[in-house]
Amino acid sequence: MIAVVSGLPRSGTSLMMQMLHAGGASVLSDHLREPDANNPKGYLEFERVKQLKTDKAWVPEAEGKVVKVISHLLQELPVGHEYRVIFMVRAPAEVVASQSSMLGRLGRTGAALPPEKIEAAYTQHVADIRKWLDDQPNFKTLYVNYTDVLANPRAEAARLTAFLGWPLDPEKMIAMVDPTLYRERKA
Repeated sequence: MIAVVSGLPRSGTSLMMQMLHAGGASVLSDHLREPDANNPKGYLEFERVKQLKTDKAWVPEAEGKVVKVISHLLQELPVGHEYRVIFMVRAPAEVVASQSSMLGRLGRTGAALPPEKIEAAYTQHVADIRKWLDDQPNFKTLYVNYTDVLANPRAEAARLTAFLGWPLDPEKMIAMVDPTLYRERKA
């Protein structure tokens, strides 16, 4: 079984990876992307995931581990594996605000689209990917709301442990949750 943390960018996927790693899960990460002001506790990414459309040779390395795969690439995961997807859910307005803030801290600008159009596109994408996930016999999905993790990390840690069936340490998972990093809240 391969555990996959997914969702839109800036939806809490790094927090989830941090929680699982701290709790004792083996993580597939190359540590190339260093912690920064946007994510002071780190990203825990595996660079080759970005080439999933053309490079699937690494996927067997993820067996028994957790790997972060952005929602736009979930459909590229090859058949022949059982996947447990932890899909992070966050209000599209917060995702857009977080992306904008991150780009600002990096001195870059984002798409020249109004935030409402980006939010609508994200909402449609999440609806489409949820339907696709529901139709995949080798995918089981747990939807985790970012704000629920911040509000009640103990309950979410218990849900994650039950979903994955791995012996995770809930206290170490909870210790990774830092509500002060919830900087872009829905109005």
